[in-house]
Amino acid sequence: MTINLSRMDWVQLDERVRRLMEQTYEVIPLSPGLEADVMRIVFSDQQYVLKVWNKDSRPNIGSQYRLLSKLYQNGIRVSRPYGWGMDEQRNQVLLTSYDGTPVAQLTPIKLTHLAQILMEVHRYPVNEAGAEKDGEYISRYDFVHYFFPSIALHEDLNRIVTNLLQRVQLRQDCLIHGDYNLGNILEMDDNYTIIDWTNGQLGDPRYDMAWSFFLITIYSGESHGKTYQTEFKRSVNYTLEEEQIFGALACLRWILLRRVADVPMGPNVMQRVRRIALHNPYLSEDLLQS
Repeated sequence: MTINLSRMDWVQLDERVRRLMEQTYEVIPLSPGLEADVMRIVFSDQQYVLKVWNKDSRPNIGSQYRLLSKLYQNGIRVSRPYGWGMDEQRNQVLLTSYDGTPVAQLTPIKLTHLAQILMEVHRYPVNEAGAEKDGEYISRYDFVHYFFPSIALHEDLNRIVTNLLQRVQLRQDCLIHGDYNLGNILEMDDNYTIIDWTNGQLGDPRYDMAWSFFLITIYSGESHGKTYQTEFKRSVNYTLEEEQIFGALACLRWILLRRVADVPMGPNVMQRVRRIALHNPYLSEDLLQS
């Protein structure tokens, strides 16, 4: 993929970076996401990350740029945004700081830090009044439509999700990341950075924690998952019923994604999902057979 930064149509761009573009630079492809290609841009003494949405997904990158700017200014651990615009094929692009590589080796202390960082996001002071309302760059979506697309075609899942949402008062008053997993957390020099804010929105932190805990558990193991969840339980007051309901919603979302698309797999993943389903009173192993 040919990258020419100076030929891009930048809607917003840091002037220091604009001047840097007159120099030579190296483009190093990184692991692509499901929605975009990602690459490291290396100048002689500076590094950046360029993300190009050249696949089917067409998120609002202008809003994502504004969200990152506000979060960065307020001390949330996100990449510093430097610019956004369009490439020559009219694909949206986002240029940010380079903040390391995805979290790899897990330790109890690291898992505790990661849980605390997500809770920092949930404590972000959302302002829905005043001259500059956060609602202008933090979206609010219908929960089922956003996180369970096409669920109406899966009667068994739809019935359970509907029942669960009748049992709990869903909140949409906190900033959530929407997909907080090890692939979206970078580490460098003992610093952590949350990336990929495509799903960032006003939502329910209990769901955000449950989805993150579910992914840690099935992809990194029950022991790591238990350590990770312990920090949430220590810091946040929620009932066993809430834990079970949102845990079920997280599992149901993964099952739906597995039915309609490819999801990451690996050794013991299905066994772990099966154990979660067996131990949650709102789920059953039969859901994994479809």
